[in-house]
Amino acid sequence: MKWLVDCSDVAHETDTVSCLHGVVLYMGLLSTVHATWPLMNHDVHLLASKAFKKLQWAQPGPTSIFIRVIQTLRVYEMGDFGDEPWTMVQKKGNQFVVNDKPFYVNGFNTYWLMVFAVDQSTRGKVSEVFQQAASVGLTVCRTWAFNDGQWRALQKSPSVYDEEVFKALDFVVSEARKYKIRLILSLSNNWEGYGGKAQYVKWGKEAGLNLTSDDDFFSHPTLRSYYKANVKTVLNRVNTFTNITYKEDPTIFAWELMNEPRCTSDPTGDKLQSWIQEMVIYVKSMDPKHLLEIGLEGFYGPSTPDKVQFNPNTYAQQVGTDFIRNHQVLGVDFASVHIYTDSWISQSITEAHLDFTKSWMQAHIEDSEKYLGMPVVFGEFGVSSKDNGYNSSFRDTFISTVYKILLNSTKKGGSGAGSLLWQLFPDGADYMDDGYAIVLSKSPSTSNVIALQSTRLMMFNSMCAWNCRWSCHKKHPLDAFLFHDDL
Repeated sequence: MKWLVDCSDVAHETDTVSCLHGVVLYMGLLSTVHATWPLMNHDVHLLASKAFKKLQWAQPGPTSIFIRVIQTLRVYEMGDFGDEPWTMVQKKGNQFVVNDKPFYVNGFNTYWLMVFAVDQSTRGKVSEVFQQAASVGLTVCRTWAFNDGQWRALQKSPSVYDEEVFKALDFVVSEARKYKIRLILSLSNNWEGYGGKAQYVKWGKEAGLNLTSDDDFFSHPTLRSYYKANVKTVLNRVNTFTNITYKEDPTIFAWELMNEPRCTSDPTGDKLQSWIQEMVIYVKSMDPKHLLEIGLEGFYGPSTPDKVQFNPNTYAQQVGTDFIRNHQVLGVDFASVHIYTDSWISQSITEAHLDFTKSWMQAHIEDSEKYLGMPVVFGEFGVSSKDNGYNSSFRDTFISTVYKILLNSTKKGGSGAGSLLWQLFPDGADYMDDGYAIVLSKSPSTSNVIALQSTRLMMFNSMCAWNCRWSCHKKHPLDAFLFHDDL
């Protein structure tokens, strides 16, 4: 075949990309010729291994070889010619699957997509974010499917909605599908941004309820009914762009009960636990097809006193959350953990940030395997440019550290199922930057780190699907690329 060339001998990056393009195509063709796979397997793997060695000398840049390889892999999807059925993400043990193939996640957060989509003058930014994310291989986006009682509110008052804002959310969902990006949709907020539990309490007070704390959101039956009514409306929404009901749409990866729930008025965790149990049953009774997660930060609580040593500080065990107990609720499909060393440890950049990240992640991956039997997604992580001593090199090191730990888990078939950067921005949205924004066009080295992780996960997903069928402990010629220490 004309694609059988030695990619390790090419002289220029462009030639290497063309060669990799051919290798990927050839590997794809091979995957459909099962009878000849044993004969050709070694040669193809040798070609691919030599080709991917070239990735290590590519210079950082927005059009680097990593990003071009991503584009190649996304075109061919590692041998799946034409579009595969766009089906629901499911859970199989401690891993995610799509069409019965592994689905390890490299993703991002952009929480404000719905609000930007309301106005035609900013709607294009939504498309830009998805396009740029897809260009570096990101496959999952976490965003808000709520805005309660605020500017451009989706829910203006209990069960009263702004149709134009709902149409904006419709657009976000339909646009994500165009770029083959799946969405984790959060349904409420612990914090006051976009309304949150404080807005529900405000509505309750306006209705004459005797409420004394924002945490009454979790316990008062009327406020619980407000939340459930909103969930029902969102899940049963029929998208005006696609005509698909949200609860039937595979573009939605999962529902999230709330962004970073805390109930500091009850350090025992009983109040929040009761709320989680009720809401999980409610969501699952209405939508058993989609995955569901809570949205927790991952703090260990009273049920596991031997684990609180892994928390960033003593206050963390007093906020009413309990990582293992909360995630043992029947109907929760995967665990969520956040990583904010600059908020939890110190606002000055030090090696302690990396040390904590390693122990924090490893503890949650191990506990997700041992006690929960489910995937864990590190749903928010990042470094703020406002931190003392910040530089882009440290940010790259921090992101690479998170990625490496996940790759090590992937190699072992562990529960480390993916991560979501906080947060991805398009050009021209700097005024929304909370310090954590990553603008890919302005961050070539970070783009390379992200693209390399995406490439590795795409390769692993396909390699596992072809050869191992869930027995991914075999030695493989591409291991040197997939699990190389140097990110």
